[in-house]
Amino acid sequence: MKKRQRNDGFILVAVLWILGGLAVLAAVYALYVVNAATSLEANNDRIQTDASVSAALELTAYYLSAVKEGERPTSGQFNFRVGSSNVAVGFLSESARIDLNSAAPPLLAGLFSVLGADAEAANSYAERVVGWRTNATNPNPDQDKEITAYRNAGLTYNPRQAPFTNTNELWLVLGLPPALVERALGFVTVFSGMPNVNVMDAAPEVVAALPGVTPDRLDAVLKQRTALGTDARPVMQLLGPAQADATAAGSNATRVVVQVGLARGRRINAEAVILLLEDAPDPYRVLSWTDDFDG
Repeated sequence: MKKRQRNDGFILVAVLWILGGLAVLAAVYALYVVNAATSLEANNDRIQTDASVSAALELTAYYLSAVKEGERPTSGQFNFRVGSSNVAVGFLSESARIDLNSAAPPLLAGLFSVLGADAEAANSYAERVVGWRTNATNPNPDQDKEITAYRNAGLTYNPRQAPFTNTNELWLVLGLPPALVERALGFVTVFSGMPNVNVMDAAPEVVAALPGVTPDRLDAVLKQRTALGTDARPVMQLLGPAQADATAAGSNATRVVVQVGLARGRRINAEAVILLLEDAPDPYRVLSWTDDFDG
């Protein structure tokens, strides 16, 4: 009788171990299912986002290409749907920004001054930007003035001495304060290819950076362009001597800002720059693309 009781106890313990093991397996499987579902959901969101942004770029390029080059709008906005996603799009010509590779030193200095630098420092920063983008003046690196300045500052790299490839290279330019660079990035580009800026679309800070623009002149320009819409002639007249660095024309590069509203309420923001192509197999090329999908 005692032997049978011992056997029954052993069987009960074994059954409990088996049940415990099955419970652990069930918990692991449930966790796997949840993780797999989350991963699939994230992948689906990524696919929806990429498809929506791509559609926004396609539609923007089609809209601009359908209009003659001299009549193309330099800014605009529209909305559409892709599947279950709502997509809001805004586009603006890159000519509304100051081109780091084409702008003259006074325009660069004007921007740094508007963003808080004193006149002497602003001129120095502008010279450093020009020094970064300009070919070496001396074939011997040890005798090049710009390279020597970087070495004397203890930096482990030399100036590019070629055009900026990305606005983030401003972080590398000798002497520019980080806070100033951070403020400047929203007003500069490397894609416009134009020495002047479109004053009809430019941010007030960019218009204020034009040499010769006083606070009163800036206020008059901003009021006039709001009242007149697309008529640039009165605005250009108000600029006076600053007209030399101003234009109402757009560039072939356009910045496209996209907000994708996914079905479950999540919103993804993306920003891309496209270049319209003439007589090419593809109507446009994507020059840059960033989004906050991964936070």
